[in-house]
Amino acid sequence: MAIPDYQTIMNPLLKFTGDQREHTFREAIAHLTGVFRLTEEEQKRTYSSGRMRVFYNKVGWAQSYLKHAGLIESTKRGSFKITHEGLKLLDENPQRVDNKLLMRYPEFAEYIRGIRGRKDDGNEEQQVVSEVETPDEVLDNAYQNMRRILTRDVLEQVRQCNPDFFEELVVELLVKMGYGGSIKDAGEAIGRTGDEGIDGTIKQDLLGLDQIHVQAKRWQGTVGRPEVQKFAGALQGQRAKKGIFITTGTFSGDAADYASKIDSKIVLIDGIKLAELMIDYNLGVSSTKVYDIKKIDSDYFEA
Repeated sequence: MAIPDYQTIMNPLLKFTGDQREHTFREAIAHLTGVFRLTEEEQKRTYSSGRMRVFYNKVGWAQSYLKHAGLIESTKRGSFKITHEGLKLLDENPQRVDNKLLMRYPEFAEYIRGIRGRKDDGNEEQQVVSEVETPDEVLDNAYQNMRRILTRDVLEQVRQCNPDFFEELVVELLVKMGYGGSIKDAGEAIGRTGDEGIDGTIKQDLLGLDQIHVQAKRWQGTVGRPEVQKFAGALQGQRAKKGIFITTGTFSGDAADYASKIDSKIVLIDGIKLAELMIDYNLGVSSTKVYDIKKIDSDYFEA
């Protein structure tokens, strides 16, 4: 079963509190994990930031909406229980508790109007009913979409640059990632073939305790297994066990399969991955807007 949307979570969450006992958020998570039969991978899945678990976030918003409707209430930090209104709703045995149902509670309707900054024009219900994403998911999806567009744009720019600039780009990226020591050291070790690619060695760490063989090809086609085999042979010729193969194109399935099975450790970086690394390490990109997302500091309000 896939991770449910936050509206689907509301009914089982409300039923969980039907015993009228005080419960913690952690207890709710454990119970709902069983209700929806989530796998370990689904339980640990996070948004793109890597800091927020998807299921935790969805349960949190389901809990928040039930609170704004007056169906559950906070008792102390991290704990909550069902209210009289919540018990009345459970007595109705609804098949589904969702935003459409919650709009019948004035507190929830007022909350929705407040966060949307709109007057009561009849549109709030239609919009809130259709929502399946939490506000955090809306932001995350928008960010991912913008990142995909930026990735394609960065890759197109890289493909258009001249061979010398491409060589400098790869050197600078590897140094930003912690390889090669200084730009000067890395530059002297890479770029020895004189063709459009790069072929050389770079320090794995600042002390140069180990070296990595680097090859890069600036092209738009697909790198096949023969090219990767040739690179693996070069590693063996130098008694090297580690290599990075970078291309602005793609790697064929046979090439990736071959690299995964040989004794030498070869990391394949295709054009999309190269662009993503440039974005992650702020190479060739700059920030235009920064949104500081905040939440309630429970410690401040704790008595």
